[in-house]
Amino acid sequence: MAAAPSQAVPPSRPGRRLWRRLTLWVLLLVACLAVAAFAWRWAENAAIERLRLSGAQRLDGYALSLENLLAKYDFLPGTLELNKDVIALLQKPGDDALRGEVNEYLEKVNRLSKSTTIYIVNLQGVTQAASNWREPDSFVGDDVSFRPYVRDALRREPGGFYGVGTTRGEPGYFFAHGIYHNGRMLGVATVKVNIEKLEKGWVQGADKVLLTDAHGVVFLTSVPEWKYRTLAPLEPEVRRELEASRQYFSHALTPLGMRETGRTDGGAGIVTVSDAGPRLTMLSQSRSLAPRKWRFVYLSDLAPARASARNVFLFACLAQALLVMLVLYTRQRRRLGRQRLRAREDLQRAYDNLETMVAERTSSLQQMTHNLSEENIVRRKAEQKLRQAQSELVQAAKMAVLGQMSAGITHELNQPLTALRTMADNARVLIERDRLDEAKTNLATISQLVARMGLITGQLRQFARKADASPRAVPVAAAITAALFLVERRVERERVNFRMSMRGQDVHALCDSNRLEQVLVNLFTNALDAMAGSETRELTVAVERTDDRVMIGVADSGPGIPEDIRAHLFEPFFTTKPQGQGLGLGLAISEQIVREFGGVLRVEAGAGGGVSGGAKFIIELPLAEQETIDV
Repeated sequence: MAAAPSQAVPPSRPGRRLWRRLTLWVLLLVACLAVAAFAWRWAENAAIERLRLSGAQRLDGYALSLENLLAKYDFLPGTLELNKDVIALLQKPGDDALRGEVNEYLEKVNRLSKSTTIYIVNLQGVTQAASNWREPDSFVGDDVSFRPYVRDALRREPGGFYGVGTTRGEPGYFFAHGIYHNGRMLGVATVKVNIEKLEKGWVQGADKVLLTDAHGVVFLTSVPEWKYRTLAPLEPEVRRELEASRQYFSHALTPLGMRETGRTDGGAGIVTVSDAGPRLTMLSQSRSLAPRKWRFVYLSDLAPARASARNVFLFACLAQALLVMLVLYTRQRRRLGRQRLRAREDLQRAYDNLETMVAERTSSLQQMTHNLSEENIVRRKAEQKLRQAQSELVQAAKMAVLGQMSAGITHELNQPLTALRTMADNARVLIERDRLDEAKTNLATISQLVARMGLITGQLRQFARKADASPRAVPVAAAITAALFLVERRVERERVNFRMSMRGQDVHALCDSNRLEQVLVNLFTNALDAMAGSETRELTVAVERTDDRVMIGVADSGPGIPEDIRAHLFEPFFTTKPQGQGLGLGLAISEQIVREFGGVLRVEAGAGGGVSGGAKFIIELPLAEQETIDV
């Protein structure tokens, strides 16, 4: 029998509804982003337009101030031909007395007009007299015929020129005018004016102002690093012309790295400047100054405008999000209203069928009672299992504490046992050499060590029970000596240089002597272990005191302790030694002992500061009062 042809199953109605909602949300999101993008673009254009208008006003003001300054001196060169001594000097260039009078005259005029320099040039371009004739680098006798303003004036055209002086290297604007007598040219009068002071009044901050010549060379600017730079690379013939006229003398005239990336609707340019610093995007506006062929360029920082546009974009997004939330809230309120209406209708139907509902509820309550009884039985069984688990956990905790105490006793007794073996070997050798007195001393010391082992086990048992040890005044020097005695043989065998510094021998700490010696022995042993592979082995103990505290510092010359390991040094069972050489309990027990005394045990970097400078442990204990010290 042939199978029936398969038919495509149309999507369910809830699926179509979900798809329509998803499509609607996507369209709404796209519309919101489009509105926010439009707001961003509008805000950015408005901010750029404000920058353009502000920059245009500033350009007008800067141009007017420059023109006013230059106009003050434009007439001055032409007035010099009214002086008969100037005419006479050009006619008689060999008269030194006349040259001196003209020099003094020019000096006086220069002082009154507040110009930089005034000088007279003959038809050959040689300076005959100058206002700076008293200076060592006077212009008198200089050949300035190569200067464009001198050549223009000799061609009977008023000369104007900005350049850097070849004598002093001072920049300025040069006015030049021919000197005539009875219709015949005798020379050229030149006035140099300093216009650099205009830069002080220009914008300081993010915006920048440039004044360029006809070739795009920046000679006045509010950015000192941009002075004598070019807006674009110079053509070879232009560079040769500038070198011939020595307009900018020894300056390299390197390009500024400015590139135009676009234009605004108002005609201003968008430029980027990436010279010697972060790349800047700025609004560029310019204004030409005829007939000097100069150009003012005003650069406005676009960062505030773009930040304002971003703020508008975010505000538009937030506003639209708030509007969407308001619409959703309204819809939710309406949905809740419909739900309340349906609930009221359901309640009315329930009241109409009250007897049926009571019977159903009674049956339901009976079933719930039966279920609760079963749940009580299950709960009692669970409580029994919980009590059994708690008992097992308590037993496990007891076993863990017992293991930790056993490991601590083994670790702490290892040091005295090592000393006992050393002292016993020494006593045997001394008896063989018939040095009985010294052997007796060693045997007495062995007896003391055995007694001390009993004290150690008692102290560890007291530490495990957190028993309070009665503190007393302990001489710190004696405790250090006793602790050093236990490791003295190892210090000698490993050729460790031991140094101790203490200000006064009567420093007493409020603690227990045996437990303080236990801490010191542990620190000494750790220091010796750390210096096992070091070329320089030096163990240093320093004791200092303040008004109420005693600080005992134990430092070694080992490889040091990295910063990430210092944070875990005082944790139980944490050790950096190889497997089997340490349980990681020594520092934890020592820190607990010092803390019970009311002190602090901490670690610091050694003298080298870091991993390679050794380690330094500091025991800080309370200082014993004078009346508590045993006499």
